[in-house]
Amino acid sequence: MRTFFAIVALTVSIGNAAELQEVASFADRQVTGVGVSVKSGRIFVNFPNWSDDHTISVAEIVNGTLKSFPNEEWNKPGDPASHFSCVQSVVVDDQDNLWILDPASPKMQGIVKGGPKLVKVDLRTNQVVQKIPFGEDVAPTKSYLNDVRINTRTGKAFITDSGKGAIIVVDLKTGKSRRLLDGHISTQPEKDVQLTVDGKQLIDQKTKRSPQIAADGIAFAPNEGFLYYHALTGHTLYRIRTADLVDEKLSEKDLESKVENVGDTPAPDGMLEAPDGSIYLTDIEGGAIVHWDPLSKNIEPVIADEQLLWPDTLSWGPHGELYVTASQIENMPRFNNGVSARTSPYKLWKITGL
Repeated sequence: MRTFFAIVALTVSIGNAAELQEVASFADRQVTGVGVSVKSGRIFVNFPNWSDDHTISVAEIVNGTLKSFPNEEWNKPGDPASHFSCVQSVVVDDQDNLWILDPASPKMQGIVKGGPKLVKVDLRTNQVVQKIPFGEDVAPTKSYLNDVRINTRTGKAFITDSGKGAIIVVDLKTGKSRRLLDGHISTQPEKDVQLTVDGKQLIDQKTKRSPQIAADGIAFAPNEGFLYYHALTGHTLYRIRTADLVDEKLSEKDLESKVENVGDTPAPDGMLEAPDGSIYLTDIEGGAIVHWDPLSKNIEPVIADEQLLWPDTLSWGPHGELYVTASQIENMPRFNNGVSARTSPYKLWKITGL
């Protein structure tokens, strides 16, 4: 299964040495997630099942070729417990495991029964070593599990639900999961926000308004013990201590009181923690990446380029480079009178010189 692949010399910077370089180009597959191993440099991407021509969910980029991962069988139609239904994100943890999050909602039209799951693949053996299924109490019908962060020290995972709005906490040892902050203001879209992407208002053809996308981007700052999260349709960044999220003795009201509003940012899709506890966010309206400092609460531009068409997911590379997918969500038929407005391939980029 081949894809176009190229390295180019395109550079753009904003007040620093940041440079944008094309890593891979996908002619007909809409990429959302990217996960890079900082130990080996291996690159993994995923393609959600959002169209009739969907053929592959998770792949490794090997010498310019898309190789089904962990194997072809997982990427074929089949039992939703042991096959991918609609993968949204892929994340490599600090122990070199790839975690694959499958919300199992093809075309975002509802959950495939028995399909929502978190899958762990050991990158030393390329074998699936753990599957954590999510029942309807964690992934209800209108949910869309979106992004995940792994704390290998405590054995916990944290997941955003961008469909209904919630934070999912998973015990990786027992597989027990809890749905928290369900419906809380911090996990909900901001109804007064009207997204404008590529110079045009983003209007969902079904609802005739800006898409209402709930908690989406997520970042984990382990040294500070904070989990950061952000609705895609919104400009407010929130955080909560992970110690509070995992405390099962806290009531719903007490947990909600622990949530902090830490300020306004551009509307992001993806977020990523830096080693110093600061946060990088994509800016979907500005075609850019920005940086948020937890001490000053300041937002600083990192890089902007018109080719960053809906910057989606972020991942660190082995040499401090920042990978980002451009998923062109604004060009999907649902926002363009039922017809795709895409004229260029979907792309994976990396930013160097940070």
